Amino acid sequence: MSTLFLVATPIGNLSDFSPRAVDVLNSVDKIACEDTRTSGKLLQHFSIDKPKFSFHLHNEHHKVEHLINLLNAGENIAIISDAGMPGISDPGFLAARAAHQNGHTVTTIPGPDAATTAIAASGLPSDRYMFEGFLPPKKGRQTRMMEIADSEVTTVIYVSPHKLVRFLDRFSQFCEPTRWICIARELTKKFEEVERGQIGEMAERWKKRDSIKGEIVLIIAGKNYSE
Repeated sequence: MSTLFLVATPIGNLSDFSPRAVDVLNSVDKIACEDTRTSGKLLQHFSIDKPKFSFHLHNEHHKVEHLINLLNAGENIAIISDAGMPGISDPGFLAARAAHQNGHTVTTIPGPDAATTAIAASGLPSDRYMFEGFLPPKKGRQTRMMEIADSEVTTVIYVSPHKLVRFLDRFSQFCEPTRWICIARELTKKFEEVERGQIGEMAERWKKRDSIKGEIVLIIAGKNYSE
């Protein structure tokens, strides 16, 4: 049978791309990309010249069938996301599930991941943590916030930069102002920031910024954590 490779890509710094990842992408028959334009820049940088096709959140149900047909025809396929590990808060899991169901091999090429990078840098407890990814935009959002506020383990959330201050204000309504958090912005990039503190002071500090840009990971300590 064929092999589906889930290949982690850099979350910012291209030097984090592993030699094994380059070798695998050079060896497969085709590459499924979250965004062919974004991936094209990465592939060109590493002189990887392979046929590619789009595989993203809005077409993955349709493209899974195409991907399985390729695997069934004896081709080895790699999936890459714009940044990080495919299948973690972006397309990929449906393809991996379908590949397993059709008797193919699924292999992960590990590499950069924003969630674990942020929690390692946060200095907050990481022996147990809950990964939430992006919270739902509307329905169920408040319920999830309340659950996180009541949780005794560290929680990892992805937050859009233009929604960060609004999220901190909203979440502050469900927890004590002394709750410890860490905001990790632009990890591995030139303007990387890892800033930690209690949610009340952090909300006020980030409100004073003229603008907030870049990829953000928010780490929230469990409710009984103190320093």
